[in-house]
Amino acid sequence: MGLVARSLEAAGIATIVLTPMPEFHREIGIPRVAAIEYPFGRVVGQVGDPQGQLRVIEAALGCLEKADRPGQAFHLDFTWPEAPKTAKWQPPEISPIVKHFLEEIKKAAAEAHRRS
Repeated sequence: MGLVARSLEAAGIATIVLTPMPEFHREIGIPRVAAIEYPFGRVVGQVGDPQGQLRVIEAALGCLEKADRPGQAFHLDFTWPEAPKTAKWQPPEISPIVKHFLEEIKKAAAEAHRRS
């Protein structure tokens, strides 16, 4: 994401990166950051919640509008609706790429377990 943002910025297109790790992304040179305290892989919101996802995207774009220079970080005021202990991090179905390679993944895991 960082390389894409920097390339777009070099071409004169302003960018903003939505991230749960704002300090890291600022450190590696992301021009503008919208920080959100959501889990990795779910920075726009919960699966099946298009209205919530739209609110996050609109808030991030609003930060891009407010940014008057590169290097700024904005913190979005959203709270993940589940307690960490009960959060459902995984989608109900595995992704197509994992499904395709599932047998190879299982074999690699079994081999790693045997070696340890």
